[in-house]
Amino acid sequence: MKKILFVFGTRPEAVKMSPVILELQKRKNVELKICVSGQHRELLDSVLEIFEIKPDFDLNIMKHGQDLSDISCAITSGLRDVFKEFPADIVAVHGDTTTAFISALFAYYQKIKVAHIEAGLRTNNIYSPFPEEGNRKMIDAISSYLFAPTERSKKTLILENIDENKIFVTGNSVIDALLEMQKRINSNENIKKSIAENVKKAGFIFDESRKIVLITTHRRENIGDNLVEIYNAIKELAKTRENVDFLIVLHPNPALAKIIEPIIAGIKNIKILRNIDYYSFMFLMSKSYIIMTDSGGIQEEAPSFGVPVFVLRNDTERPEGVDSGVAKILGADKNFIVSQVSDVLENSNLRNSMTCEKNPYGDGKASARIADVLTEG
Repeated sequence: MKKILFVFGTRPEAVKMSPVILELQKRKNVELKICVSGQHRELLDSVLEIFEIKPDFDLNIMKHGQDLSDISCAITSGLRDVFKEFPADIVAVHGDTTTAFISALFAYYQKIKVAHIEAGLRTNNIYSPFPEEGNRKMIDAISSYLFAPTERSKKTLILENIDENKIFVTGNSVIDALLEMQKRINSNENIKKSIAENVKKAGFIFDESRKIVLITTHRRENIGDNLVEIYNAIKELAKTRENVDFLIVLHPNPALAKIIEPIIAGIKNIKILRNIDYYSFMFLMSKSYIIMTDSGGIQEEAPSFGVPVFVLRNDTERPEGVDSGVAKILGADKNFIVSQVSDVLENSNLRNSMTCEKNPYGDGKASARIADVLTEG
């Protein structure tokens, strides 16, 4: 029986790992264990609850004010006991977080095979995003199974001299999760009611006559002058378009609120939403006219809802959206942000041109493809 340990710690990892875990739980001849680091405690737990996944191990590392060194040391210390209790044949990690990198490195030290889900993403700038770009490059270098979401990701890995026999193009499992959430929302009146109550409690009431611009920012490299530029742009956009609601889904990092809140204070059609659960966030995305974000995962999800994405970064490791026209890189220049977003708000044809029938990041079958590879032999 093959022993597989999944290790993750943030909400995006949980969203993308959960469909794969649920798929593997259906398979025979697999002993599956789940370890969470708790790198993002509150955000992580809400997703696990939705997917009804109970971890076997919880490192519970989250502490106020911790830095990358603190996180790395805590994960390394916790994993030592986990690996003793469950000697896995494969350790599966996702993406580019510190949890993913340290877990992969620890598995490598034990000569355990690493399975990297979402391999091959690159900006080719080692400090953007930081530390994610470095993390994913190092994880790929020591992995035995590299699950690339797209053909472009596979080509990137081959150019880095990764053995092609280790690379499997699967699509991105975030699309699997998204389609499952859509199905649940559309078929369950209790979920719909819960979403409406949660969004109202957060401070927003839907009005079908008004457009929604959904905004998320959390990247380390944007904290500081970049964030000031971005939110001054949003402030200017909101002041000139009173028929549009600008919804900021605020990340719990307190450094973000300290910068954002003073800039947008007093602007009635800018609303900060806190404690938004995954169901509600999916629903907000589906109702949005535009999404502005520095998140990688949202760049992948938005095309399934037919919503254009403006990327608040200078580069992206997900160029497929840009190439297909559903995403555009704006960076953090106030004037450029205002001009580009204004054009789409004022021109429905331009907005419609930034949608596509087929999501470039997957078809909802990535989890089954990954499970097939991990259970063969």
